[in-house]
Amino acid sequence: MPRTRIDLPYHVERLSILDETGKVDTELAPELPDEMLLKIHRYMLLTRRFDERLLALQRQGRIGTFAPVTGQEAAQLGTVAPLRASDWMAPAFREAAAELWRGRSLESFILYYGGFDEGGKIEESRNDLPISVPVGSQTLHAVGISYGIKYRGKDDVVVTFFGDGATSEGDFHEAMNFAGVYQTPTIFVCQNNQWAISVPRSRQSRSQTLAQKALAYGFPGIQVDGNDVLAVYSAASEAIERARKGQGPTMIECETYRMLMHTTADDPKRYRLEEDVEPWKARDPILRFQKYLASRGLLTEEEVQGLEEEIKTEIRDAVSRAEELMETLGDPLGMFEHTLEEMPDTLKEQREELIQELEAVGKEASHG
Repeated sequence: MPRTRIDLPYHVERLSILDETGKVDTELAPELPDEMLLKIHRYMLLTRRFDERLLALQRQGRIGTFAPVTGQEAAQLGTVAPLRASDWMAPAFREAAAELWRGRSLESFILYYGGFDEGGKIEESRNDLPISVPVGSQTLHAVGISYGIKYRGKDDVVVTFFGDGATSEGDFHEAMNFAGVYQTPTIFVCQNNQWAISVPRSRQSRSQTLAQKALAYGFPGIQVDGNDVLAVYSAASEAIERARKGQGPTMIECETYRMLMHTTADDPKRYRLEEDVEPWKARDPILRFQKYLASRGLLTEEEVQGLEEEIKTEIRDAVSRAEELMETLGDPLGMFEHTLEEMPDTLKEQREELIQELEAVGKEASHG
């Protein structure tokens, strides 16, 4: 019998629209209103400056550890900007830019990283899941929600973020397989930032791209320049449109770089060289986008400086409000209130035990 080639329905493309100098491919550039472009820029800059402030707070001992997002702003904002409020997002633990765009407050981040459960509360108006620390587990949650959306005949979509390290997890492959079989309206966004803590991309997979993993599960994958917000926006818009039409999932691999540490409990100098980071600084997504906006006559240096001052004040005020709230929050009984709609008897018993312990401690303190 002859050996024959099997033709697969998809192939992998790489998309880049805006280069490092701010030059754009006009044929590929998405048509966005000036207001949208400036809004995206503002959120990119807000996220970067907030990252810097959080790092200072952590080093001062005013909050706990967190995962910086510096360098990955375009990958996140380019993805969520085309979404509707009714769409869903299932983040990992490094999606500050996406969460801010979706309506999360600066104060809530500070409270959460300060150890207050109240910082993780999600408003009813936001169709977002809490952050997910177990690597890759949020992909399963995303597929479950998107299956429910399809079952109900709605045209909403679900975006889920994960890193290159998550593509080595079983949860990721289970989610991809389920999404492909049932053609769920899921957009899988891999922020390939080249490092899974201390494990480099080269040790994660022999695949030439991570995007091609989608082909094994029967749906398209695309690799984009993750520091090019226009390319990410274009790829995400296309994937969202497909999903809304009932044409199933898409995987987007955003090639980017984690400019800082994995979390503030990590020291990247132990496993990577500074000269490896330097080339990526020239590809900074914010500087690149600013050059583009300037070439369009939409942004001047004076306007950037004005925006910097505005953002500085916004962050400073948020820190003050959060630290004021910290003085009034922290009731340990709150841990029982936000997990299950109906509290089971086991948790009721544990809650009652904690109440008794707290009362006993209070009596000892009063007598002491």
